[in-house]
Amino acid sequence: MKLAFCLYKYFPYGGLQRDFLQIAKECQKRGHEIIIYTMTWQGDKPDGMKIVIVPRKGFTNHGRNTNYSKWMQQHLINHPVDRIIGFNKMPNLDIYYAADTCFAKKVFTEKSYLYRITNRCRHYLAFEKSVFTNQHTKFLVLTQTQIDDFTHYYHTPKQQFFMLPPGIAKNRQYNENSLLRRQQFRQKNGIEDHILVITQIGSDFKRKGVDRSLTAIANLPESLKHKVLYLVVGQDNPNKYLQLAKKLGIENRVRFYSGRDDIPDFLFSSDLLIHPARQEAAGIVLIEALAAGVPVIVTSVSGYAFHVQQANAGQLIKAPYEQNELNLALLEALANQRKRLQWHQNAINYGQTQDLYHLAEKAADIILESKND
Repeated sequence: MKLAFCLYKYFPYGGLQRDFLQIAKECQKRGHEIIIYTMTWQGDKPDGMKIVIVPRKGFTNHGRNTNYSKWMQQHLINHPVDRIIGFNKMPNLDIYYAADTCFAKKVFTEKSYLYRITNRCRHYLAFEKSVFTNQHTKFLVLTQTQIDDFTHYYHTPKQQFFMLPPGIAKNRQYNENSLLRRQQFRQKNGIEDHILVITQIGSDFKRKGVDRSLTAIANLPESLKHKVLYLVVGQDNPNKYLQLAKKLGIENRVRFYSGRDDIPDFLFSSDLLIHPARQEAAGIVLIEALAAGVPVIVTSVSGYAFHVQQANAGQLIKAPYEQNELNLALLEALANQRKRLQWHQNAINYGQTQDLYHLAEKAADIILESKND
């Protein structure tokens, strides 16, 4: 079959983008032709896949998204395919991979009336509605919360939803070489053995709560603060957060890295992963951390936070968010080595006993099923 994979923009270090490419490669491996529609592509291009660069027209994101959808639909009339698989919300999809939260829930529970009448809001609501009121679309989701929210706001039949397992690479899993890689990474980066490394991984620093993490670190007792090093890895501009770190007096305890390929080494070298996200449909890095044996502190709004709870390998910061709760959780985790070691062992066990690795295979099964199934 010919399969059209639709994504507004691709860069190699986003969770959605990694899932997109995993699923496309799995479908290709099964003998199907992959055509990718995107406005921008960063990084290496996959062998054997056709990449169609859609003209990037418009002065706003929602304007560009509208033009992308119109252009792509017109192009598909002249270049028909057997399936249209969307990784962003847009009309006329056969399959939608839901890596995002319900926009309608955010609008009607968090936003003002004035926001609701903006062109931006109207666009995103209309595109979301076009997806979840389509009776022929199959929805690939990551959490039960997504199903609950979308069915609540759009009355979508539950039989259109298909829950996927996480899908991390096996090289994230703790193994006999993990301690050696920890030592090598720390030596290479000048990190002494006694230093407690707190890592945060993810693009879009505001949404991931990097400012919350910096504030929690700044509130640690001086005796503990000087033993801490905070590593932030992601595609975003760090200047605002470096300024905040300086204002909080912890700039020498913080390092920022752009997106990169050696994430397993960051994880194996870490004593704790922190992820106080404001919004997170899933959060694949939480699964990666657990598989690597890294305890996690995470806000409960993150879709995959329940895995941390099931593994008994960290602590959830419940909604509504209170900064002091994060401050205390971080202090207790860093001060209690016995608890951290227990969380570490629990995380390793969870990574070895749970299915955290087959998202792409399951997604491909559903994509390639008959449309009448």
